[in-house]
Amino acid sequence: MLTRLRAWLNGLSERVITEQDSEQEKLNKTLLIFACGLMGFGSVLWLALYWAMGIKFSSTVPLSYLAVSAASLAYYVYTLNFAVFRTLQVSLFLFMPFIMQWSIGSYVSSSGVALWALLAPVGVMIFQGARQSLPWFAAYIVLTAVSGFFDYWLTFGVEQGVTMQSIAVFFTLNFAAMSTIMYLLISFFVRQRDKLAADVTEQNRLLRIEQDKSESLLLNILPAPIARRLKEQQGIIADGFADVTVMFADIIDFTRLAEEVPPKAMVELLNEVFSKFDAMADAHRLEKIKTIGDAYMVAGGLLEHEGVDFAVDARDYTSAMLRLALEMRQYMQALSEKKGMSLSIHIGICTGPVVAGVIGTRKFIYDMWGDTVNTASRVTGEAKSGVIYVDVMTYRRSRTQFEYEGPIQITGKGKGVIEVYRLIDVAPHLRDVTV
Repeated sequence: MLTRLRAWLNGLSERVITEQDSEQEKLNKTLLIFACGLMGFGSVLWLALYWAMGIKFSSTVPLSYLAVSAASLAYYVYTLNFAVFRTLQVSLFLFMPFIMQWSIGSYVSSSGVALWALLAPVGVMIFQGARQSLPWFAAYIVLTAVSGFFDYWLTFGVEQGVTMQSIAVFFTLNFAAMSTIMYLLISFFVRQRDKLAADVTEQNRLLRIEQDKSESLLLNILPAPIARRLKEQQGIIADGFADVTVMFADIIDFTRLAEEVPPKAMVELLNEVFSKFDAMADAHRLEKIKTIGDAYMVAGGLLEHEGVDFAVDARDYTSAMLRLALEMRQYMQALSEKKGMSLSIHIGICTGPVVAGVIGTRKFIYDMWGDTVNTASRVTGEAKSGVIYVDVMTYRRSRTQFEYEGPIQITGKGKGVIEVYRLIDVAPHLRDVTV
């Protein structure tokens, strides 16, 4: 029997307060039903106490209140029209205490039972807001004034045979009961509000965590300035840069390695190598553009207009790129000895104008185009194992800081003869200088 009753109550609760309701709507419905129950219980208790003390007033008013209140609740359960239910209940809260007082006599003989009507404007304030409660509070003040007017002009002597002792008892009961109901409602409201605030805070925390993950993922795909622009603006992102240093680094004989090494080990090796390259590029404040199979592409100069303060001058990204290339070559030599396999790279570096932008709407990437990019790719393809080739522009800009061999004439596919220089090391007088 209890199991059936519990199941019925749970079903009823799920009907009147649904999952589709917002948290605020759930709170408002719960508070109003709670207040409805408290007022009903208070009416029964009030009537029972009067009759127990031998004060025989008509039970029509409290019983009528219970009947109308129960009917409005049944109407809400049937129609789920919360607005009508709320209006009916608040109207009962406001008018029934005054009707009860008028049926008994005056403020004094009714022991201030009209005080219960204050629940109407306070309840509306909690359920709907301060502005919506103003008309109800005004109505409460008007009814209070009307009752006071008739009390003043019509009341005399002892009304209804109610003794002063009984009046004192019921004044105390009315004030205590009304204060208790008000306290319980406001306390419940505050607890639920705090719970909602805690839930919102937790949701915001989880949202920030997910946002940070998204930010991190976006920064792994795009340069930081481009990621910011992509979030702030709609449409195509495309820029022309007059001076950018571009580097391609390819692993030698990657196809052979892929055939000799198990797939999982091959991916782990690439991840280890490129993760190290990423850290090196970040240390030199250069932008990794993308990886293409075994090729690694980096650019310097994209951040010049984003407030990055390079160590030497506005074009120090070229020097940073050359130092990165030397470090990458040295790292691959050390890794080759560590792994006991032949691991080496060849590198091509060119400086000049490029066009860069974001392409695609799904799995989008930040890419670069132009003769500078094409030349860097061709130069890389002509470099032998461990060789770093740079174009004339890069050489002229850095020849006082680095040691070179050349010039060397190479033939690039689709480019014809290209004059390049082979980067050997940092210039002897700078090898002990940390940049």
